[in-house]
Amino acid sequence: MSLADENCQPLSGAQHRLTPADCTALLAQLPKWESDDQGRLRRRYRFADFAAALAFTNRLGEIAEAQGHHPDLELGWGYVTVHLITHDVGGLSRNDFIVAARIDALPRPSDA
Repeated sequence: MSLADENCQPLSGAQHRLTPADCTALLAQLPKWESDDQGRLRRRYRFADFAAALAFTNRLGEIAEAQGHHPDLELGWGYVTVHLITHDVGGLSRNDFIVAARIDALPRPSDA
């Protein structure tokens, strides 16, 4: 089963925080994502204009609501930057990678 086919689970506590090795293995399945200096997953999507970026943000929001796992977003003219972390575990959890994979599965222009 791919990450995009999984569903987020309610998590709380450090025991659900992924190890660096686990993160590296899961990140290999998401080649356009990276880990930032704050320990979050990050990806910037690019679009032709603000309207396309906003439409993508709205579709992304539907995923977040359905999964009960909400990213931090930066929206601007022609881009959306997504940051994922599981605050309740104090780091990255499998839920972050699931939501990232589901976002990647959204239809978008080829340059995103």
